[in-house]
Amino acid sequence: MARGRIRAKLRRSHLYTFGCLRPTTTEEVPHPLQGPGYSRTVYCNQPLLHEKKSLFYCKNDISTTKYNVITFFPKALFEQFRRVANIYFLLAACLSASPISPFSPVSMIAPLAFVVGLSMAKEALEDSRRFLQDVKVNRRKASLHKGNGVFGPRSWQKIMVGDVVKVEKDQFFPADLLLLASSYDDGICYVETMNLDGETNLKVKRSLEATLSLDNDGAFKDFSGTVRCEDPNPNLYTFIGNFEYEHQVYPLDPSQILLRDSKLRNTDHVYGVVIFTGHDSKVMQNSTKSPSKRSTIEKKMDYIIYTLFTVLILISFISSIGFVLKTKYQTPKWWYLRPDNIEYQYDPGKIGLAGMSHLITALILYGYLIPISLYVSIEVVKVLQATFINQDIQMYDDETGTPAEARTSNLNEELGQVDTILSDKTGTLTCNQMDFLKCSIAGTAYGVRSSEVELAAAKQMASDLEEQDLDLSSFPMRKESKVPWENITEDEEIELGTVVTSNEDEDRRSAIKGFGFEDDRLMNCNWLKEPNANVLLLFFRILAVCHTAIPELNEETDTCTYEAESPDEGAFLVAAREFGFEFYRRTQSSVVIRERFSASGQVVQREYKILNLLDFTSKRKRMSVILRDEEGSIILFCKGADSIIFDRLSKNGKMYLEATTRHLNEYGEAGLRTLALAYRKLDDQEYSDWNDNFQKAKTAVGPDREAMLEQVSDIMERELILVGATAVEDKLQKGVPQCIDKLAQAGLKIWVLTGDKMETAINIGFACSLLRLGMKQICITMNSDSATNDGKEVIKGNILNQITNASQMVKLEKDPHAAFALIIDGKTLTYALEDDVKHEFLELAVGCASVICCRVSPKQKALVTRLVKEGTGKTTLAIGDGANDVGMIQEADIGVGISGVEGMQVSVRLFYGKLYHRKLYLHIVYSNIYFC
Repeated sequence: MARGRIRAKLRRSHLYTFGCLRPTTTEEVPHPLQGPGYSRTVYCNQPLLHEKKSLFYCKNDISTTKYNVITFFPKALFEQFRRVANIYFLLAACLSASPISPFSPVSMIAPLAFVVGLSMAKEALEDSRRFLQDVKVNRRKASLHKGNGVFGPRSWQKIMVGDVVKVEKDQFFPADLLLLASSYDDGICYVETMNLDGETNLKVKRSLEATLSLDNDGAFKDFSGTVRCEDPNPNLYTFIGNFEYEHQVYPLDPSQILLRDSKLRNTDHVYGVVIFTGHDSKVMQNSTKSPSKRSTIEKKMDYIIYTLFTVLILISFISSIGFVLKTKYQTPKWWYLRPDNIEYQYDPGKIGLAGMSHLITALILYGYLIPISLYVSIEVVKVLQATFINQDIQMYDDETGTPAEARTSNLNEELGQVDTILSDKTGTLTCNQMDFLKCSIAGTAYGVRSSEVELAAAKQMASDLEEQDLDLSSFPMRKESKVPWENITEDEEIELGTVVTSNEDEDRRSAIKGFGFEDDRLMNCNWLKEPNANVLLLFFRILAVCHTAIPELNEETDTCTYEAESPDEGAFLVAAREFGFEFYRRTQSSVVIRERFSASGQVVQREYKILNLLDFTSKRKRMSVILRDEEGSIILFCKGADSIIFDRLSKNGKMYLEATTRHLNEYGEAGLRTLALAYRKLDDQEYSDWNDNFQKAKTAVGPDREAMLEQVSDIMERELILVGATAVEDKLQKGVPQCIDKLAQAGLKIWVLTGDKMETAINIGFACSLLRLGMKQICITMNSDSATNDGKEVIKGNILNQITNASQMVKLEKDPHAAFALIIDGKTLTYALEDDVKHEFLELAVGCASVICCRVSPKQKALVTRLVKEGTGKTTLAIGDGANDVGMIQEADIGVGISGVEGMQVSVRLFYGKLYHRKLYLHIVYSNIYFC
């Protein structure tokens, strides 16, 4: 509790230059809320007032089911009679009720009722599971203001617009809330939005200054206010509204809005007032209704039914013509049929009626040409296979307690028809759990442990070489042609030794989460013996100081764990601690580091005063901290993407640039995520002048404030001196290489859509068997010079020329066993997906065994999936684990949601809640067996 109180006193808004773009002045102009789309009025802490004023807002309960009690029978019957076969059997059942039917009506109605009833029961069972999941969500508890400053638990479904809610750490927000106050004095809170956008970095939210005093339960006893804002809409990143409080009107923006299904992190608690509930919330506005998809087999069976029905009518018509001829010319001669007292269906005098009655009889009699038992068998197999998937113990996740879940069995047979698999990488092929593995400091590479990507790639290459040796063993080969081991240089031996490790070395891997580094030169204070110890010291201090994390002290072990905004940042802090530089405490304006300079464990506690912190954003791709050390020196520490840092180096700061660049390329090839580290020393007058301009920009009012801040920050983040670079590992999921190898052997084409750079993607491709030794790589890229200097048409022409040449190479390949891999980056893909190029691009991609798309956006993922599905006309399967993969998966014929680190939102919306790589291949094979 004491630690919580200490943290609650922190005012952390000064740390965020870009994370909370809100002026500190109160002279803000309210938004003009006029016209359609801005009619919502919320009376804070007075939820019942909305009904009195005829403002009937939706309830907070949600439903993701396809049916309800009223719509189940009509909608389910419509779904069943979308099948042509069921319509035919219904007509046959109606005809069987006529007096001329050769069969009892029960013999036709009973099978139809069984098939339709079984299918409807299956739909009801699957929809009931969605219903139970909805009930579980709706019955979650939240702390609600019940009056007189007293908060108590209430289920989510009973929360109303205007209610004041208290959300505690690691809880989900029950509705879209306006942030009023938090456990931090300045209203800062941290929000995890993985369920919304798939991003693992925490977002910073900040309340209005006018509501900062509402920081305890009792403050809400007499609280009231009015929010006038935009109507419900699906845009996650915009919000326009005004807050009327204590006779003042304050403008609202997205930085004060907490969205439903996001989670509170690194903050003890927050208070918020409910703005949007239930299906009005932005996450539900973005969700789509459970789609009703029909499998390819079902569609093909409709065409088969059309064909069989045509044959049936033809046979019945020919039979009726023969009957008419017999009845008209021969029946009068058959005295034993008593022509004077004959029934109408055999009466030669009513030959048209007789022919029609025989046609109906023939249709019923020959109706078994279309077997209803086939549909019964298919429905039973679908149900059993879905049950088999759900109860497969090898697809159960022990860590999260999550079983596999086939949310609908309608598409089971599609698994056996898949031609192309499109997969996300982070969290799907990899674990999205970062380990600090290697680093480059002062031009020297440290870290001897190989990444899992390197190990898997080396293992795959060794396997491919072994297969090639077996293939060539039947041919005579001169002994001289083999390279003797004694001719391998020492450098080659070292390189091979660092890649191929033994099982014993694998067993010795450290159990420290976030730290997989091995190199005795830096451990146990041995770095003091290195020639550039002063640069190493700077490197460790940058890791320990340049961040926005919060330490949590374990009083029993006297060690800290960290609540960081990203997995990478957490790995850096763990690495700094293991190197002897432990981030120990954060105060209002400083950080405390416990530094160890001897193997004996003697610790020196140093305090660094934080002057400014220029936080990381996806646009800046860097973060910096300006601090004053105990000697009084002012230093800027900076870390960021290598392309950004290298452009900002001074002439004297490029001493280690060439070696560091070489190491970064090596780390990228090893599938590691890299950042560059740099610093700059400042004199007092230089910093004072800059800080004056910075504070003016920070307190400016107007639309240019962000640009002014970026411009002033850019001035300071120049003339840097390079220190080194880091490399963290995102490990492969278990069984990925084996699964992809099996799928490729089965003839499936595999596409990986990733945001990583090309070198990293290629090496991960080798590691997971997507790329194999001997496979010819086709790289479609545009160089940076052409992207800067040439026009759009010139760039597009160059890309089209590359695609055409590559297609010709694939077509002219004479080796029937040759395999090609296509690799393309996001900028090039933008042109390749345009209407006049995409068909050539697809033709090339279809001719390749594997395709890797690098640096792609979520929208490009969806566009690529649509191109493959519509262009090939074959079944596509998409796999992802984040909400940013939902667009891709919804475009595919089959969606597989992995409940991974990037969030659970994707698995809620998709057809198969979870499929592990090692079992996906098995269920595809079973689907082929069951439906063949």
